[in-house]
Amino acid sequence: MSHHHDVIVVGAGAAGLAAGARLHRAGVDVRVLEAATRIGGRAFTDTGTFGVAWDRGCHWLHSASVNPLRAAADDLGLAYLSRGSRQARATHLGERWADESEREAAWRGIDSAFAAIKRAGEAGRDIAASEVLEVPEPWTRLARHWINLMSATEPERLSTLDYVAYADTGENYPVEKGYGALVQSVAQRMAPALAVTTGCPVTRIDWSGRDVALETPLGRLTASQVIVAVPTSVIARGGLAFAPLLPADLAEAFAALPLGAAEKVAFHFDRDVFGVAATSYVDTIDLRDPARRPINFVLNPFGAPMAIGQLGGDNAARLVEAGPGAMEDFGLAALTDAFGAEIARHVTGVATTSWVTDPFIGGAYSCALPGFAHMRARLAQTLGERVRFAGEAVSPHAYSTAHGAYLTGLAAADAALAWLGGRAA
Repeated sequence: MSHHHDVIVVGAGAAGLAAGARLHRAGVDVRVLEAATRIGGRAFTDTGTFGVAWDRGCHWLHSASVNPLRAAADDLGLAYLSRGSRQARATHLGERWADESEREAAWRGIDSAFAAIKRAGEAGRDIAASEVLEVPEPWTRLARHWINLMSATEPERLSTLDYVAYADTGENYPVEKGYGALVQSVAQRMAPALAVTTGCPVTRIDWSGRDVALETPLGRLTASQVIVAVPTSVIARGGLAFAPLLPADLAEAFAALPLGAAEKVAFHFDRDVFGVAATSYVDTIDLRDPARRPINFVLNPFGAPMAIGQLGGDNAARLVEAGPGAMEDFGLAALTDAFGAEIARHVTGVATTSWVTDPFIGGAYSCALPGFAHMRARLAQTLGERVRFAGEAVSPHAYSTAHGAYLTGLAAADAALAWLGGRAA
């Protein structure tokens, strides 16, 4: 087994798989190293827990008309639902369903919150989103909940300028057999023989010499080029060390772009207990209890007898810390409020995520802290022209998405190819 490669890719999420597949297809000697025992990162489709596919992480083909993974899904014959997430949406208020005027008022409040953040960003203001929110009660909690879902963090830690940099066409389509399955299928089609070594955490990258040296459980590996495709949190907390140390401005950028929390609690039932159309969406907010945080659900996703609850921000992080039972109780309480206590008797399985405690991920997706939006651009720099970075956080306009990560992986691979070609010339 060779210990030297043209390129080593660290991380086998959407970015790392894209980079590795592009390089392998170009005929260079590339190896992908993944710390976890599986590939995909947060693109993780679970088919074993309930016997049906559901995504523990990313699920939406965001900006579908310009999303290369949507085009790849078409080529692969993988189905997705091409309608917006607001269709078939209802709102439960704790003891009753909202009427149409209340539902419209709730969404006006949510829309006004995002519009205020956008206006501030478009005006060049790099401030906390919380400074511009003026959502009429009783919809403040619901608006904050949706900010949590979209950014994975609280408005107090969300840069308005970073938020407005995100480009979204509004076409957000769920993938029937799973986004994680799609990401892996795309990489497999691009490069069927790509070598990916799982269970192989890289602990140190030494970029001081002519070649880049990596410390791994396999021993010391070297490469002419290295692409680092791991989450910002891993680097910021020192989970991946560098020698020499990262330049101060780059280290500061990783710290200023932390991952928030976006978690799920999924319930499987022995039959359809909801009586709603396949892939219906429900918001919940308990108007009786101002301290109770909202949760929203996808019901009967693609016809499966399930409810998948989505949580974000501090509430998601607190529930993960409290344990799977706390997340289950929180989600089931909202479901039984809306559909009756008897549905609990039909639960056949429960699954919860805990991305914030995953040592190789550490959260959801990146969001610039207020005042630090400009630091995202710093992630595009290289170390000695030999170490490059990829991942959703590196994308200037599609951060927080799988396709943003995928595109940065392709770009890093192309840059490595150009460097290798220039050296050969």
